[in-house]
Amino acid sequence: MPRVLLVEDNEMNRDMLSRRLIKVGYEVAMAFDGAQGVEMAQAGPWDIILMDMSLPVIDGWEATRQIRATPGLDKIPIIALTAHAMAGDRDKAMDAGCSDYDTKPVEITRLLGKMTALLEPKA
Repeated sequence: MPRVLLVEDNEMNRDMLSRRLIKVGYEVAMAFDGAQGVEMAQAGPWDIILMDMSLPVIDGWEATRQIRATPGLDKIPIIALTAHAMAGDRDKAMDAGCSDYDTKPVEITRLLGKMTALLEPKA
């Protein structure tokens, strides 16, 4: 069962995403802000991280950079989840170290496809 770290400060988004991910076979743990996300990522192990970009304490871009700077965590897929859909936001997320990018509101089928594609090389 793949282990997912969901870093999301919005309770409704956490609830919706975690229930849907659990339903299709993922084990889900949740962090509520960027600092907690970094701590939990470092405590791992995780197969994939879903990172909201607009987080309290440390935003998702900085949290991703800190996770990527941690030895051994540079290969874990991180998908940016953001309502930021402006030109250049995808590039900003990728530059921070994200493996992929998805916009909110999350379309679960699209997100699951991205997760599967990133996890397949590990299988």
